[in-house]
Amino acid sequence: MATFLYSIGRFAFRRRRLVALVWVALLALAGVGAATASTATSNSFSIPGTEAQRAFDLLEERYPGQSADGASARVVFKAPEGEKITAPENAAEVSGIVKELKEGSDQIATVADPFDKKAPAVSQDGTTAYISVTYDVSSFELTEETRDSLENAGNDAREGGMTVEIGGDALMVMPETGITEVIGVVVAGIVLVITFGSLVAAGLPLITALIGVGIGVSTITALASVMDLGSTTATLAMMIGLAVGIDYALFIVSRYRAELAEGREREEAAGRAVGTAGSAVVFAGLTVVIALAGLAVVNIPILTKMGLAAAGTVVLAVLVAITLIPAFLGFAGERIVSRKDRKARKAAAEQAAATGEVLVADAPRDNGGTRWSRFVQRRPVMVLLAGVIGLGVIAIPATSLEMGLPDDGAQPTSSSPRKAYDLLSDGFGPGFNGPLVGVVDLKNSDDQDAVLQRITGEIQKNDHVAIVTPPAPNQAGDTAMFQVIPKDRPNSTETETLVHDIRDLGDTLKSEDGAEVYVTGATAMNIDFSEKMNDALLPYLALVVGLAFLLLMVVFRSVLVPLKAALGFLLSVVAALGAVVAVFQWGWLGGLFGVEQPGPIMSVMPILMVGVVFGLAMDYEVFLVTRMREAYVHGESPAQAITTGFRHGARVVTAAAVIMIAVFAGFIGSSEQMIKMIGFGLAIAVFFDAFVVRMAIVPAVLALLGKRAWWLPRWLDRALPDFDVEGDKLRKKLDGKAAEGGSGKEERETVSV
Repeated sequence: MATFLYSIGRFAFRRRRLVALVWVALLALAGVGAATASTATSNSFSIPGTEAQRAFDLLEERYPGQSADGASARVVFKAPEGEKITAPENAAEVSGIVKELKEGSDQIATVADPFDKKAPAVSQDGTTAYISVTYDVSSFELTEETRDSLENAGNDAREGGMTVEIGGDALMVMPETGITEVIGVVVAGIVLVITFGSLVAAGLPLITALIGVGIGVSTITALASVMDLGSTTATLAMMIGLAVGIDYALFIVSRYRAELAEGREREEAAGRAVGTAGSAVVFAGLTVVIALAGLAVVNIPILTKMGLAAAGTVVLAVLVAITLIPAFLGFAGERIVSRKDRKARKAAAEQAAATGEVLVADAPRDNGGTRWSRFVQRRPVMVLLAGVIGLGVIAIPATSLEMGLPDDGAQPTSSSPRKAYDLLSDGFGPGFNGPLVGVVDLKNSDDQDAVLQRITGEIQKNDHVAIVTPPAPNQAGDTAMFQVIPKDRPNSTETETLVHDIRDLGDTLKSEDGAEVYVTGATAMNIDFSEKMNDALLPYLALVVGLAFLLLMVVFRSVLVPLKAALGFLLSVVAALGAVVAVFQWGWLGGLFGVEQPGPIMSVMPILMVGVVFGLAMDYEVFLVTRMREAYVHGESPAQAITTGFRHGARVVTAAAVIMIAVFAGFIGSSEQMIKMIGFGLAIAVFFDAFVVRMAIVPAVLALLGKRAWWLPRWLDRALPDFDVEGDKLRKKLDGKAAEGGSGKEERETVSV
């Protein structure tokens, strides 16, 4: 592996114009594809294998012409204080708005008058009413004229003193990340400048990461309509791609500068940097790809697409790092090193030329990384206990985790959808915003009328039910549909119990009469989704950790190091989940992070954090411990190897972690709760994993293990493939060539920079 990547690095350095041209052409091609692609018109959400999905599919089959993909809205009215919405002047105002909506757009499917006697939509106290609006197209296909017509509905009523708010997905817009995303990239640039002391060296990771992300996100945009990719797919890919793209480039540029400091010629230094640090990048990228692509085992299409799209962006980041970075290093020349170091090198060379002395490399100097590693090795038990106990305390809120999918009730309290949600809840009851849809398959039923009467009667007796609407059969008479309004809010445990009660009733009816009863609707879909996430978490964790464990055994030639890496990851991800619960569910420091409405944690959050954080955590494990392994293989003692690893890796890993945290934290400013939560969760998880687990717990454990850390049974050592990640075979090969009369120019020593 190292030898192969060494050849790639030298080739890219020599043929830098060709390599750069290829990547620029790919960026332009992807950009053209994104610009000319049709807009994605669907954000379809399906959960194969669940009862809610089977009911949804049955409705589409038995009720043709009733599209479930069309947008919908509710225009909610509340009468002025002391008045009724049914008062003649108020009722006339609302009826006039019904007429305006019908005439306001040709995309309208239906507009339901709240005063229609067949289906009244007025609260019992007579103060609140709502207009139901459905459209023939999805929210992404609505024209600006249609949106304006809906947004302006009720302006005259507002002027007359009525409260008018609009909810539903018809006004859904693409999420905005805000200025904080830009701030995250700026912070990354500042950290790179401080780390390298050179604007050119700092600019390379940013430029190459943006090129990789640009190609990835543009490709996703170009394929969004064809592959039905959701709006969050590109956002997650951008988030992950930026973070790993900058980090991977950072590690290779750092190794290149270290090789220059040892006296390598620029092309040779690029080859060795890609051969050594590039090997770590490839394997680190593989762990991220495994974790993201592994989301497919959950068998939820939207999650699979998000994972594969983000994994594709990571692959691009790896390819950019091992090809475009060495090409750009060729263009950068001596400017890749800071001006101060260039002057020091020049002065040392001139002095050596004047005195006739042979230049030798400076002895390795202590830095913050070596001092910290020695501190940890002096007190490994104390550091280990402090790290484990500290993260354990932070993880405590995770025991109170409540999961669900966000609805308008999770919107900021200042937004119109949230105000409409609250008005409906106050006027019609908490369960009105989460109605359940019952579907009865009567094909195998002997007495259909009796079955329907029994079903609705039994459901109405349930303590958690407010209203059951009369069943509405389809034209064929083989299916009936009804609504159940719960007494409790959609995300409550009582509503979840109600869904299971209705399904239990359906099982009884099927065994007695042959009729099948299903429960669907947004609330039931959310419940099924949460349960499927819970059921998939452990198998997914076992698959991802198992595959990565095998991969890390190949990298480190050890059993205990991969085991320690996996356990450390579990500790950091549970602590991060605890922090997410504390902020987004309990509301602690919610104002600081823009959380206006605490509520259940998104069902997808735990499994998504496991997938993404595991991959990123292994990045730091590979980059930091590979350097230790390299030193140990080259003859250093276990304690010396830990110090060497920190001497070369601590500063770079710290910078990489700060950059990744800054990039993820930039998405906390998103207007969408899901993106905000993912950004916070990933940022805090990287903080815990990089600075507590990898920088403290890992060296403490390695210090306690000593030589046992690098133990591998002989039979397993022979069975595992040797990819030479630490570059030992590459170094022996190159040193052998030098001994046989290779270029002395390439191997000469010089003053360390």
